[in-house]
Amino acid sequence: MTLSEQINNDFTEALKNKDSEKLSVLRMLKSSIKNSEIALKKTLDDPEVVKILQREVKQRKDSIESFLSAGREQLAEKEKKEIKYLEKYLPEQLSDDDLTAILETVIVETGAKSMADLGKVMASAMSKVSGRADGSAVSEKAKELLTK
Repeated sequence: MTLSEQINNDFTEALKNKDSEKLSVLRMLKSSIKNSEIALKKTLDDPEVVKILQREVKQRKDSIESFLSAGREQLAEKEKKEIKYLEKYLPEQLSDDDLTAILETVIVETGAKSMADLGKVMASAMSKVSGRADGSAVSEKAKELLTK
């Protein structure tokens, strides 16, 4: 079963169970997927759906920061709940140790010696972690390793 099919099945289940929170999040997600399919004029495969999920999670994390800085804790909590629903469809995230091991391998493979080589390291690392780690976390860890 593809990720899109799983989302559709969960949407139908939420509709039957009258789970309004989950239904709202899945409706928004289905809309984002459909809009991307229309723009690309093709049906999205799982890696493309994962990218949409990551984008939606990132948007919510940014919203949480904005809401908290504005003193809107209730809205921040709503965004946190939405993230939990979305994260169920993402691949299991890499642990810090696993990410470090992948980045150390990439640094050796690319021959990176300093921060000037960060672009090469990031390009290779992002293809290896493919949805299992946030880009900002990969960037921070790569910078940390390249400055040692």
